[in-house]
Amino acid sequence: MIELDSIDRKIIATLQRDGSLSQRDVAEIVGLSQNACWRRTKRLTDLGVIKSFHARISPDLVGLDLTVFMMIRTRQHSESWVRDFRKHVASIPQIVDVHRIGGDWDYMIKVVTTSMSGYDRVYQELTTKVDLETVTGLFAMETILENQPLHLP
Repeated sequence: MIELDSIDRKIIATLQRDGSLSQRDVAEIVGLSQNACWRRTKRLTDLGVIKSFHARISPDLVGLDLTVFMMIRTRQHSESWVRDFRKHVASIPQIVDVHRIGGDWDYMIKVVTTSMSGYDRVYQELTTKVDLETVTGLFAMETILENQPLHLP
């Protein structure tokens, strides 16, 4: 775990709310000089605390109208199967999140695509190239909260 002081926390909170802010604006918000803010932001990035800066888009405005959570159970748990699985899911662009989970299922995958036929193509690509025991899809009707800023302890 990385030690964060109150200024680091302010920088992170500010950038989580709006990653497009200029370094000058962030510095002003957190009460630092622009150079000091840049050094801290660079340090947080170099340490891996800040992983990336990117734009969040509205999926429905660009024709991505279907979100599906795929729940997966597998018979396989070998290192080679897991390596191949990770590589394969990373190669499918409609798969935006993959989590290994506990409980009745082994993995939860979030797919964002254009339509049911788009989801079916992802399903076919996934299930024909990877040995899976059970796959089920849960279809999102409405997104209530998504990509909320992380609350730092």
